[in-house]
Amino acid sequence: MLPLPPDHAERFVLADEVHARPPVALDTPTRASYVALLVDAEDRPREQAHLAALCARFGVEPPAPGATHFLARLGALRVKWERHGEFSGCTFFADDAGPDLFAAPAAGLLPVGWLAGWPGRTLAAAHAELGAGDDARWAGNFPATTFDGQIVVGADIAEGAGRTFTDFRIHGDGFSRFVLLNRSLTPRQAGRMLQRLFEIEAYRMLALLALPIARRQAPRIVEIEKALARLTDAIAADSGGDEALLQALTRLAAEVESGLAASQFRFGACRAYADLVARRIAELREGRLSGIQTIDEFMARRFTPAVATCATTSQRLHDLSERVAQASALLSTRVDIARERQNQALLASMDRRAKLQLRLQQTVEGLSVAAITYYVVGLVGYLGKALKSAGAPVDPDLLAGAALPLVAAAVLLALRRARGHLARREAGP
Repeated sequence: MLPLPPDHAERFVLADEVHARPPVALDTPTRASYVALLVDAEDRPREQAHLAALCARFGVEPPAPGATHFLARLGALRVKWERHGEFSGCTFFADDAGPDLFAAPAAGLLPVGWLAGWPGRTLAAAHAELGAGDDARWAGNFPATTFDGQIVVGADIAEGAGRTFTDFRIHGDGFSRFVLLNRSLTPRQAGRMLQRLFEIEAYRMLALLALPIARRQAPRIVEIEKALARLTDAIAADSGGDEALLQALTRLAAEVESGLAASQFRFGACRAYADLVARRIAELREGRLSGIQTIDEFMARRFTPAVATCATTSQRLHDLSERVAQASALLSTRVDIARERQNQALLASMDRRAKLQLRLQQTVEGLSVAAITYYVVGLVGYLGKALKSAGAPVDPDLLAGAALPLVAAAVLLALRRARGHLARREAGP
């Protein structure tokens, strides 16, 4: 054994993924029942316990905690359980033929009430009969009698090694029906073909979960499109009220995003499941039977248009979101331009006010020079009178007159120096 570097933590899990959920080898004849249930995350522990209770009843080891698939024999039944992303599937096999077609389905061998107690909501349920191609029960007009006179679709499959029939209808017992005739299928081929038929039924129903959402969204989309057209016309008319238009567009955008959030997971799942349906049908390798639609043709006429409706609704919502965003951007630009103009007008008004204040300040400065000069000259006059009273040969009036220009010049110079000093401080270093 050659030593290797340490294994990646997920190496064996990823390597085993391609081998997960292998088909069960089926001998002919076999009866099978399949149920697909939508199980919420909080119900998964209950589902595990429900399956463990069935295993305990037959003395079989239950699936390990966290397991995603399980296969065991429970008395006359073989049970195959699989957990998928949003649903669980359980198939029951009885290795014999019933007395009449679909009269004694495999699920009828379960304990009474066990299937009804399964946590979750039934999305798909089907019975299948695997029989030999040369069995007398398949002779004559068996499709019409087996499927209660409904329109039957069918084809040769696996390049003629098998043949299948179904009507994709839910019958009175709550199950749809499949017939698989074994002409030269190996047991594993038979198991794969039956698994594909059951998966087509389950994935078809899972994909169509988006159809009611699409139908509910369609009238809402029409109303949003009309509202958007009106708002766009109002924007083009440029009749004012841009702020109100922008608020209306914002509300419209919120409504579109709400629709997207409520539907996009389901629409995305619809596309994924529809691809799986197409892939499983291709894997059947159908060959035409005279006078009967193939499964591929039936799905192209009934299933594909429903998927296209969901895809179209999803695309319309995305287009609406983009159009609302474009209209909002256009209107926001216009509102911003209007605001810029208002700001420019406001700045111009402020500039005019600043100039007026400067002129007023200069006027006040002139008056200040006069007032300060008046008071200082008055003080000089008082000083002259005091000196004259003291006997000094001074004429107070002459002294005041001589001091007037000197005081005025000094005050004016002081004010200019103070204004220059403030201007330099505002301008910075």
